[in-house]
Amino acid sequence: MKTEPAITAPEAPTPVALPTKLTPKQLKWARRRRAFSRFWSQFRQSKTGMIGLAILVFFAATAIFSIFANKGALDPTITTDGPRLAGPSLKYPLGTQIDGLSVLSLTIEGARISLFVGLAAAFISMALGTIIGMWAGYKSAVHDAILMRITDVFLVLPWLALAIVLAAMFGRNFWIIIIIIGLTSWAGTARLVRAQVLSVKERTYIERSRALGASDPHVVIKHITPNLMPVIFANTILTIAIAILSESQLSFLGLGDPKSQSWGTMIEQAFSHGALTLHAWWWLMAPSLSIVFVVLGFTMVGFAMDEILNPRIRER
Repeated sequence: MKTEPAITAPEAPTPVALPTKLTPKQLKWARRRRAFSRFWSQFRQSKTGMIGLAILVFFAATAIFSIFANKGALDPTITTDGPRLAGPSLKYPLGTQIDGLSVLSLTIEGARISLFVGLAAAFISMALGTIIGMWAGYKSAVHDAILMRITDVFLVLPWLALAIVLAAMFGRNFWIIIIIIGLTSWAGTARLVRAQVLSVKERTYIERSRALGASDPHVVIKHITPNLMPVIFANTILTIAIAILSESQLSFLGLGDPKSQSWGTMIEQAFSHGALTLHAWWWLMAPSLSIVFVVLGFTMVGFAMDEILNPRIRER
């Protein structure tokens, strides 16, 4: 006699977890993470950008090392027991200068000063140029005409002569040098930002935002500024390189802060003591090559970012 198989009840389907609804803030940050991931994947494909980034990471690590390192080895007021104008050796890899100080120690200390001056001055320049450029591009034609005429004046003025006059008026101070460089290098940024604002403010979603009653600060902060940030950031990278060169030029002319040991100050001291005549080439080589490589690194990263963020350059 055959027995029928027992009938089992069908298994209940496992409930599918519904995706949680993201809040507007979470959605905004998710989009930013995706945008950054796309940018980083494109940036890694640029050999120029990666080489420049490696150079900047090296000098940034050097600057951080100078902050936490033993001040007895880096402070020029303490390390004075070395031989004068000694060439490169195992104990002094980059030799010593006229006072017996290690050129390597001074170069490491100068990395912190020069990079900080470049970053701070570039921040002032970009902030001032962005505000003036946005105001000129978004407001009426009267505001645009007035602000652009002021910008044209700063564009045609010889910045070095203006910086020398300001430094002579306000003194050789570390912060004064930063402010002077920032105040004499914003005009190009203002022109760039104004051109971008004139293009963005005519787009459809800007007009819709205005039709819905959005105020001017809301339109500028929520809609225009996010579209300008990639261009502003790429331009900031290039401005840092210009600021470092500007500080080196002012220090070489004797207008730098005598209490701060930047790369420009090292070059000025080497020339004033006749390093070339004394055949102490290492005294000039270390700060000069440091300036060249840092400026090259910022320039390479800036051009790589511009190639990624600028569609016209990318199409070439």
